[in-house]
Amino acid sequence: MYIKDVMTRNVTTMNCHETVLEAYKKYRDFKIGCLVIKDNERCVGIVTERDLIERAININPEEKEKTMLIDPKKTEIKEIMSSDIKTIQPLEKIETAVEMMEKYKIKKLPVVSDDDKLVGIITITDIALAVPELTGRVERFIQSWICPSWTE
Repeated sequence: MYIKDVMTRNVTTMNCHETVLEAYKKYRDFKIGCLVIKDNERCVGIVTERDLIERAININPEEKEKTMLIDPKKTEIKEIMSSDIKTIQPLEKIETAVEMMEKYKIKKLPVVSDDDKLVGIITITDIALAVPELTGRVERFIQSWICPSWTE
């Protein structure tokens, strides 16, 4: 099975010059797991909920209030995006995506054409739902994300 058979084609994106506030609005309005950042049509980055929390909001358990680390109305999303992104092409096999996700400890891969234009996205959840025979491998991958030292 190929990436093109499983990927989501309708990807929520942002231009790299849009603001962090616009990213928050897209998360709120579209209930998504990530935003793919583009410069023209070229995929240049990705922003996850975790990026927004860690790079834009200071959540210190010692403090009673959350504070903004940046001005979300003025800061361009390119300033907090992950720019060292890994991508995959539509004609790659699903197993290649799983290998990349395991190697780089990521859960989402933008799917790009030969000229780096975004054509879709594939997630670890997409793979688990589409390829049941990979479920054990996917479960082990997800378990590797759980930190055994977390406490309530």
